[in-house]
Amino acid sequence: MIDPQASAPPGSPQPWDGPDGPRRDDAGDAASAGGPASAGGPASAGGPASAGGPASAVPLPVRQGTGRWLVLAGVFVCAACGLVYELELVALAAYLMGDSVAQTSVVLSVMVFAMGIGSLAAKRLRRHAAAGFGAVEAALALVGGCSAMALYAVFAWTGDWGGVWAGGPRCLLVAFSLATGLLIGAEVPLLMELIQRIRRQDAGGAVADLSAADYVGALVGGLAFPFLLLPLLGQLTGALITGAVNAVVGGALVLGLFRRDLTPRARRLLLTANVCVLALLASAAVLVDDFERAARQALYGPDVQVAVHTDVQEVLLTGGRDGRPLNLFLDGRLRVDGRDELRYHEALVHPAMTGRHARVLVLGGGDGLAVREVLRHPGVRRADVVALDAGLVRLARTDPALSRLNAHSLDDPRVRVITADAFDWLRTAPTAAYDVVVADLPHPGITASTKLYAQEFYGLARRALAPGGRLVVHGGAVRSRPRDFWTVDATLRAAGLRTTAYRVRGRQTGFAHGPDRGPADTAAAHRDWGFVLAADRHTPRPRLDPAGPRPRTLTDAALAADVRAAERTRVPGLPPSTLVHPRYGD
Repeated sequence: MIDPQASAPPGSPQPWDGPDGPRRDDAGDAASAGGPASAGGPASAGGPASAGGPASAVPLPVRQGTGRWLVLAGVFVCAACGLVYELELVALAAYLMGDSVAQTSVVLSVMVFAMGIGSLAAKRLRRHAAAGFGAVEAALALVGGCSAMALYAVFAWTGDWGGVWAGGPRCLLVAFSLATGLLIGAEVPLLMELIQRIRRQDAGGAVADLSAADYVGALVGGLAFPFLLLPLLGQLTGALITGAVNAVVGGALVLGLFRRDLTPRARRLLLTANVCVLALLASAAVLVDDFERAARQALYGPDVQVAVHTDVQEVLLTGGRDGRPLNLFLDGRLRVDGRDELRYHEALVHPAMTGRHARVLVLGGGDGLAVREVLRHPGVRRADVVALDAGLVRLARTDPALSRLNAHSLDDPRVRVITADAFDWLRTAPTAAYDVVVADLPHPGITASTKLYAQEFYGLARRALAPGGRLVVHGGAVRSRPRDFWTVDATLRAAGLRTTAYRVRGRQTGFAHGPDRGPADTAAAHRDWGFVLAADRHTPRPRLDPAGPRPRTLTDAALAADVRAAERTRVPGLPPSTLVHPRYGD
């Protein structure tokens, strides 16, 4: 007779197991380790056994079935938290240090590798599975919950130190990926041991139960991050809340369900550790707004006027008062510099306006600055602006400094603003509807923008052009990223357009204009802008409209020199970029 209150040592053979495994009855059927007890058999540690109820190896404060469901619920929550940590690190990699497929791949591959190492390391903790799982969850809550703040702090306060510190944020990102993966990987073996102590069953069945809870939890965490945590709480607070949930669930599962499997000293230590972790996360959550303001000042200086998170990106304005130039940052990348934005927008728009320009399409340009230059030409009857971020458009209309800089162009009756993705909108755009198309889009080196510089995109833009129309594209920096720039030219040509490239020098600023975030001394400084003017029937020549307005920064002679300067940097033989094979940032 098995003593229902006697807990078998972890890993030891169960009383119903023989030396060669589970006994077989006279009929030859295998009695599994969790096989049914006969009617009137011993009561489980969680209460009296019902007829056919299996025996439990661990004394539980609840029924055996309830205990299993509580463990599986813990697996579900821990899996959701683990995936949130993973997505948080991926998002930070893109947000803080540039949007690249390679960087995201490094984070994911390091984490998956670490999960395997963590699973192997957890084998040593199986004899103390309850205490080990509690310690792992407390550590994971601390590491995962604080990862966003720690990475943001290092990027903000040490990102411009240079020298050996230049790669500090990236190294810390890999370290957090490694630590988080190790702890996540250690969860499953320990949970497998705990659920088997409640009721022994065949390994395949236990793995199926745990995997189902784990994968469903991962689904919930994966959906909660972009649709709930990120828009409502932001990256910093979202990570802290996730860590708190992780600590509460992990601690409650061990201290509530498996407390008899812990020594009094282990219970005290585990309770103290969880209280300390929760206190630290709560303190960070209270101070997160002050921390974010201090980090922004470290990054952008004390002159931050507006900082908002739209549905698409972070929009930040600095300056614009007391004679200071207005700067616009989108997701930390300098998009508009008040000291030289006129040079950029005049070079982008005016050469393309030579010829018919009654109907103009601006792709991007939600700040209203490109369409400001378009409207300076008296022959414009209609200008459509297709911008992805409605929040940026709203700010461009309502912020005094930005609306003054764009001359309230978005409120002009000739302007129609369409909130949509430029690629998707072009697929349904009317054919031959525009005399001029202006592509004022983010740098091609940003991964999310590569489809807007693909051959398929230019094919759609060509279809929207009227016969004899022109398309002008901002192609990024010529000096620091010549392959990207000339790939734009090659891609336009592959779409059936004839092209002429030109470059315009801009002022050096404290931040990079291109795909990288951060100060110019730690990222390649983009001190010029490259443009490609394209047409479908003739090779266009960048020049100013004789009947149009006189730009303040451009002349015909300067444009001719800009064409020659760009041609000297040509990189021949580049293949075009397509949706399935993007070529930028190679």
